[in-house]
Amino acid sequence: MDIAIIGGGAIGSLVAACLVEQGREVVLISRKEHADVINEKGLSVKGFGGEKNIKIKALTKLDKEYDLVIFATKTQDLEDAYQENNEYLENCYVLTTQNGVQADSILGVHFEKEKMLSSVVMFGATYVKPGYITFNFSGDWIIGRPYVPLDKKTHEIAELLNSDIPVVFSNNIVGMKWVKLFVNFNNCICALVGKSMQETFADMNLCKLSILLLREGIAIVNKANIELVSLPTFPVDRIMGLVSIPFEQASGIINQTLTKLSDEPLYGSILQSIMRNKDSEIDFINGEVVQLAKQMRDKAPLNEKVVDLVHEVEKTKKFMVSDELIKVFELDKV
Repeated sequence: MDIAIIGGGAIGSLVAACLVEQGREVVLISRKEHADVINEKGLSVKGFGGEKNIKIKALTKLDKEYDLVIFATKTQDLEDAYQENNEYLENCYVLTTQNGVQADSILGVHFEKEKMLSSVVMFGATYVKPGYITFNFSGDWIIGRPYVPLDKKTHEIAELLNSDIPVVFSNNIVGMKWVKLFVNFNNCICALVGKSMQETFADMNLCKLSILLLREGIAIVNKANIELVSLPTFPVDRIMGLVSIPFEQASGIINQTLTKLSDEPLYGSILQSIMRNKDSEIDFINGEVVQLAKQMRDKAPLNEKVVDLVHEVEKTKKFMVSDELIKVFELDKV
């Protein structure tokens, strides 16, 4: 299979590097500045127990039809990515990798349901600068079918993609995507203060905010009767435990967990977009809960406030400090 990856950010670049290392034929579709450096000097990847330089073919648009096209853009960029490359997208299989739960719906209007695969990314990477990324932590690549049952083709594609990133299957990829959405809930806080995960959640007040947002989000999803399905390394019970145990204890778990995620600074996906002067995926993470609440004629005021504040940071490029967030969310009264 010829493989094309549309989206040369952290995840798309890392996947391309891992597949090329396995001897796969891969082309990476990326922004020109990233593609130019990769074509001239290769892609530098830090985090494989050192640093590797990997030769990858990089383009700014598809140049032909490919057997498998992996969309690795942010959710908000999916439609543009499709339109820019649709000349060569008629006959391929498609795999989505986005956070949130909307990616398959967005691309589903353009592709036959039998051609679509979906995935949950449990590994982490950071786009540092053109031609340079960091592999922060390993994890599974969970692959399933959003509209039809798992089939022989799913297994063939999964076997092809298995590399330094282990591939596993899911019979309910949509339920897992909702759980991953809550795993990504904390990214908004990093985006507000402009700091890494490790720096952000060394502040116990921000750990408290994390729990407040999660409690509100879980309450809305439960009210909507959405089935949450455990991830291989992140059971649903862990989330439910965080929202049911004493508040201080839950905040302490956030502190201990998120400050130790990676030896290298780990910047959440929302902050990475802001740092690259791009719109973030906030509307498809915390904003997803806000919209779900509105559909049920309910409210999610804390997450709605976070969405508004992240959009303000996107607009002004001015980050907030902990004291401001304490005041806005009345964290000193919790």
